[in-house]
Amino acid sequence: MLESFFTRAIIAGLGVAAITGPLGCFIVWRRLAYFGDTMAHSAILGVALALFFSLSPMAGVFAIAVLVAIILVFLQKRGSLSSDSLLGLLSHSTLAIGLVLVSLMPHVRIDLMGLLFGDILAVSVADLALIYGGGAVVLGVLAWLWRPMLAGTVSEDIAQAEGFAPERNKLVFMVLLAALIAIAMKILGVLLITAMLIIPATAARRIANTPEQMALYAALGGMAAVLLGLWASLHFDTPSGPSIVVAALGVFALTSLVPLNGLSAKD
Repeated sequence: MLESFFTRAIIAGLGVAAITGPLGCFIVWRRLAYFGDTMAHSAILGVALALFFSLSPMAGVFAIAVLVAIILVFLQKRGSLSSDSLLGLLSHSTLAIGLVLVSLMPHVRIDLMGLLFGDILAVSVADLALIYGGGAVVLGVLAWLWRPMLAGTVSEDIAQAEGFAPERNKLVFMVLLAALIAIAMKILGVLLITAMLIIPATAARRIANTPEQMALYAALGGMAAVLLGLWASLHFDTPSGPSIVVAALGVFALTSLVPLNGLSAKD
């Protein structure tokens, strides 16, 4: 019988995969991979500021991720820099500032490798409650706004004409992504979260015929990656987080052998 910590790791990984699948579809559809990476990198700054002010690291990560998203939207509207330049600036600067702040607090012991790559084997029962409770809220809001967000993905002008408020929905999506990063940081780390958002969704896109199918397949593909990655980590003594991402890459490789179908064939 598996040890209890490994069982908790499996349950946590499956919960995170259920969230990253549907959210990752919008990342892929809207070509926001670098945006997701930028928000994930900002998590280090959130942790550093939370430790400095003696707050919850998860609250700090969520607050900074939302702040970075708002700053990005504001700077994009000014149009002084291209989107990719802004993303690069915010991504690397927030990561660097966070690492510098952590180094200036020698009295605080922090597992930097755990922040960067996650430590799914250290998940507690309280963490599971947070993952499934917070995940239920994220998925509930996403389901509620599914049609308006799909319309905004196809055409913001059409969504605006239909009364779907695409700018508001874009902001809500950023908040949901920030919540996911705060929830998943302990499991996958800031450097691997984006991979689990993108790889399963990209794999699902090749075999799905509808957006809803793609969201479901992305979640299932992520869950398969969690199970395969943790199995490999157990048997080959490899890091759990990176092993999950490698397993997700294997899922993508399998789907790449399937002829283009549905959504992918329409690109």
